[in-house]
Amino acid sequence: MREEYLLAALRMGAGADPVPEGVSAAARAVFGLRVPGGVPAGPVDLPVPPGTRSSAEAGAAQTEAGQTEAVEAGTAQTGTAQTRAAQTGAAQTRAAQTGAAQAGVRRFSADGLVIDVETAVIGGRMEVAGQVSPTPGPDARIEVRTPHIAKVRIPSGSGHFAVAGLPPGWLSVVCHRPGHPPVFTRWIHVHL
Repeated sequence: MREEYLLAALRMGAGADPVPEGVSAAARAVFGLRVPGGVPAGPVDLPVPPGTRSSAEAGAAQTEAGQTEAVEAGTAQTGTAQTRAAQTGAAQTRAAQTGAAQAGVRRFSADGLVIDVETAVIGGRMEVAGQVSPTPGPDARIEVRTPHIAKVRIPSGSGHFAVAGLPPGWLSVVCHRPGHPPVFTRWIHVHL
């Protein structure tokens, strides 16, 4: 081992090397995204909408169909097809039990508020629609944030809000109400 490598390793171990500027800049940027005095809203399970086929029913139907196809095929792959179908059904049953509902819809709750957030990417841009309930009041503001831009909306009389044209990626929603601490959702990653 050369001496300069040993000295570099000792400096790193002792914490004598400065933090790289890119790491410091990222830390400052993340610190700027916090909501001082805010109340974090935790995720809430969404029920499967009434009148739709639940994930558990869909999983059972797929398992039954997989077993029927495997028996009709009459090959050595019968066990594999059954196993795959059973795994799919089990995964869908777990999704139903954990409250998975419509794709793109998420619910958060804290401090007596429920914030529903629905996201979609259309034409390469993110659209966000949602509702705060109970209605947060006439002077409330809804802030839809990404790491690069924030858009503020006044919710409708029923608590609905919408924002379009955001870059896909990370997103958080903050409800500001006079006389109350802001309530914010965790960061959601929206894929293309």
